[in-house]
Amino acid sequence: MGPSPAYEGVWRFVAPAVDVSVPQARHAVRDLIRRQGVPIAEDLVQGLLLIVSELVTNAVKHAALLSPELAVEVAIGAEWIRVSVEDSHPYRPIPLETDFAQTGGRGLLLVREIAGEAGGACDVEHTASGGKVIWAAVPLAGRY
Repeated sequence: MGPSPAYEGVWRFVAPAVDVSVPQARHAVRDLIRRQGVPIAEDLVQGLLLIVSELVTNAVKHAALLSPELAVEVAIGAEWIRVSVEDSHPYRPIPLETDFAQTGGRGLLLVREIAGEAGGACDVEHTASGGKVIWAAVPLAGRY
């Protein structure tokens, strides 16, 4: 087996659970992907950035009271990329079904659809400290 690609690694940053963190997280992930030279199609990057926006927005809207900070992590492997958002709120969200009468509550459903279309997956896991991590992973080649 040869050496690992130069773009591989794990990056994590912490941000306050406030609205301005949503675009900051999206830009940070976009800049990281570009800086590392990750071989990924632009439409897949846009899907990942939408996932980051949705996950950070959910943490800001639903967890900020008990979790004043959130953490965004990007893990890049030779053939995949995973983005996750962690907060210290114990509530585990449940994706709502598509209900066009509702104006909100479909963020996690959207994340699952984007990840699934690209051939990836997403899930919610509890942390040892009682919070949660919501992640989505997609193959770099994608299915788009």
